Amino acid sequence: MRMEAVIFDMDGVLFDTERLSISCWMETAERMGLGDVTEGAYGCIGLNRTDSRLFLKGLYGESFPYDEFRAQNSALFQKKLKEDGLPVKKGAAEILSWLKEKGVKTAVASSTNTQSVRSHMERAGFLPYFREIIGGDMVEHSKPRPDIYLMACARLQVEPQRAAAIEDSPNGIRSAHAAGMMPVMVPDMVEPAPEIEALLYRRCTDLLEVKDFLAENL
Repeated sequence: MRMEAVIFDMDGVLFDTERLSISCWMETAERMGLGDVTEGAYGCIGLNRTDSRLFLKGLYGESFPYDEFRAQNSALFQKKLKEDGLPVKKGAAEILSWLKEKGVKTAVASSTNTQSVRSHMERAGFLPYFREIIGGDMVEHSKPRPDIYLMACARLQVEPQRAAAIEDSPNGIRSAHAAGMMPVMVPDMVEPAPEIEALLYRRCTDLLEVKDFLAENL
């Protein structure tokens, strides 16, 4: 089946921000005396604010100071972005420019809040490449549920089975698969387990390989 649209996750796909995010989690937890939050940090990859809260409270107990932790963690993340710049993934500019030249419908579907997604896109000069920006605050529950991808497909006016989802996380792959899309994984911080491998339409090493793959299927 030919593809009519390509929908991108943001963190870990277009920007190398997952590593920065994990380091901020560790630093914030140490400052707050929360102990080891490694499981929580990795488990929240791909989740929006609502589902992150549920996950962390379930993991560490209702007493986990989610709001304070999130505020401090977000401030630290933004501080480091300002100091060091936004790390763009190899091949991101190339694939987005190519898709625009081809006239392919594109969108971002990120669990990050919409304002932050737009800010990142503007900073990188990527905003003109996308017809739609869907953030995690636009749906009640984001990945691994399919809602965010279904919304992106609806706004692009494309059937999910004719759209590719470019993802790096297991939660993102679960979401795209549940939406009935073609999940393409470029692993970043988490390597796919056999359960996730079984859901993939294609696995690529980087966005340049994704571009080559799309060239054969658009």
